[in-house]
Amino acid sequence: MKRLALMGALAFVVIGLEACGDDGSSASVVDDVSLSSQTENALVENSSSSQSAVPGSSSSGSVWADSSLSSSSGGQGGEPAEPSSSASVADTSGADTSAVESAITTKTTYTLKRFDGPLTNPHKGFTVPTEAAWTFDPGFEYGPHGSLNNRAWDLVTYGSGYQQWNKLNPAKGVYDWSELEELLNALSEHGMGYALRVFPYSPSFIRDNSTPEENYDWTPKYVYEEGAEKITARYKDNNANAAFPVWDDSVYLYYAKEFATALAAKYDGDPRIEYIDVRSFGEWGEWHVSNLDGSKMPSVEIQKDMLKHYASVFKKSLLVLPSDGYGDVYTYALSLGITKRDDCLIGIPGTADSLVRAYEANLPTVAENCGGYAIMLNYTDVIPGGYLKWTPERWVDAITTAHLTYYVLDQDFDDCGYNFYKDNKALADSMTKVLGYNFTVESAELVTVATPAAGKAADTTSTLNITIKNTGVAPCFFDVYLVAEFVDSEGKALAQLGKTIHIPKGTFKDGATKEFSFSGAAQPGASVALSLYESENAYKNGLNPTVRFDNDGILENKKLLLKP
Repeated sequence: MKRLALMGALAFVVIGLEACGDDGSSASVVDDVSLSSQTENALVENSSSSQSAVPGSSSSGSVWADSSLSSSSGGQGGEPAEPSSSASVADTSGADTSAVESAITTKTTYTLKRFDGPLTNPHKGFTVPTEAAWTFDPGFEYGPHGSLNNRAWDLVTYGSGYQQWNKLNPAKGVYDWSELEELLNALSEHGMGYALRVFPYSPSFIRDNSTPEENYDWTPKYVYEEGAEKITARYKDNNANAAFPVWDDSVYLYYAKEFATALAAKYDGDPRIEYIDVRSFGEWGEWHVSNLDGSKMPSVEIQKDMLKHYASVFKKSLLVLPSDGYGDVYTYALSLGITKRDDCLIGIPGTADSLVRAYEANLPTVAENCGGYAIMLNYTDVIPGGYLKWTPERWVDAITTAHLTYYVLDQDFDDCGYNFYKDNKALADSMTKVLGYNFTVESAELVTVATPAAGKAADTTSTLNITIKNTGVAPCFFDVYLVAEFVDSEGKALAQLGKTIHIPKGTFKDGATKEFSFSGAAQPGASVALSLYESENAYKNGLNPTVRFDNDGILENKKLLLKP
């Protein structure tokens, strides 16, 4: 009789556990349960006691029952009891079994692998020059839709380029944003932002003494008509004489600030804008006049005053101090929350180190190189008097030393990164996961506890515990919202698990590991997905997430499907 009773009890346990199991979801059924000698003895001694199956949730992990397990230990974010290698049933000898409560706990440990391939994400990454909307025309062979099938665009997360002050602001109080709008919209349609630089001057177009001023002096004519002083200097590159503004002229400064105010009114906080360089002074607006013999930069106090004005009108968009803003000006910029860029990485030793101050101030760093890829390959490696040539080692060192968030893939517009990517595909792909932030889920476990009571349905709660590491070289410099959901196999949400977790910008540092828990009502048979959103409203409004984890299992909607 005892042997028959034991066999009956074994059948009950297996049936009860399978009732908790697979319904066709990705979680697997528990096929077998081995009983310890202690459990077997308990079953033999109590073979006449009545038992009822307890419903649970599907899992590929271990399952056990424990009448002493409190609901808080598994269902409310606490540590679950240590699972044994077998299922155990409480000894109910001498007890009224109709009132017994047994908790069945199911544990699923997910298999996690890194994503195989390049991984692009918003508000970080590589850029190439994008001068106008025609970049996306199929007739441009190096564009995303061009005949060369330029896969460098797979790595590009934002466009960059310059706009002319005199075109955006052709007359006093008159602004023409039409061409810029066309470009911004084209980039947005391709999932990219734009780094905006407005130049007052570009000596690149000075050919000789007869070059028309409007070809290179992009300060609006009305500024001079209003009384701003203009003088002549010698362009050292070809000894041509050229007109240029007096950078500390009060009229020039007044209208430069007025333009900044209008620009902020139009674009501050615009999601299409990645950042805006403060390009008020010097050649290419880079805060230097090194190629103009006869020109002089304004005083440090005037430079600081311009930065202060920009910071007062731009309340949302990231501002950037150009290459040659150094010393006290750099320090002041950081105090205003204005970050730093440098445009001579690799070519000049130690340049990447100059950006570390911005990184330490918890601001994203921005960089370009001394020249395009093809040009840098021909550098002589002679310092001083020359530049260091491009090598893979120097490229990686520039990214990691400067903790770069934004970096140019190649700045030669003639091929838009085509040759660079052709020569360095594997390395460039890998650097998409190093540049800026990069979130990798390192561990994930779902613990489901079903606690029945006599005459009542089981109270079943799931807790998802995950560990995420930022494996990039910089923090995430925007707010992110972490969401866990029960989903079907295609990622369609069935129910949210727990609450949305807000991670404030700049708080998830590079190299840091964070643990998160989500607890809520179980969804038997459902899969689990993780998502990162740029706003909580985006999730509430049913939009797809915009940030991808660096893990295998990314769905088309950018959610990460956890796999047992």
